[in-house]
Amino acid sequence: MQTDIDPRSLIGRKAFDRNGNKIGTVDEVYLDDATGVPEWAAVRTGLFSRDAFVPLEPSTLVDEALHIPYDRALIKDAPDFGVGRHLSPEQELQLYHHYGLDIAAPDPLPGPDRDFGRLAGEEDDKA
Repeated sequence: MQTDIDPRSLIGRKAFDRNGNKIGTVDEVYLDDATGVPEWAAVRTGLFSRDAFVPLEPSTLVDEALHIPYDRALIKDAPDFGVGRHLSPEQELQLYHHYGLDIAAPDPLPGPDRDFGRLAGEEDDKA
């Protein structure tokens, strides 16, 4: 998706799935902690429904609407974390796995093992 779009301008836009079916309306936009780039959107899926998190990277903004390249059923089945709170690294990981997205680090670490379980601010137990 275009990264020069003001994330606030996405709020209130209609969202559609890969087949052109309306999913709902963008309720909130979540920025990447490191880069400040819009990464996820919470889409209100109905009047009494919950918000579904959708990735903005493969999505496109066309004719003032957000087009998400996934089926409606997959989007509505996304993990529900509630809105208005920060997404934890573990929650983001769940979303990446749900949508089958690769997790690419800007500077890959050497070796096959990566530790995604440690949160920023946690200290080692070593004295």
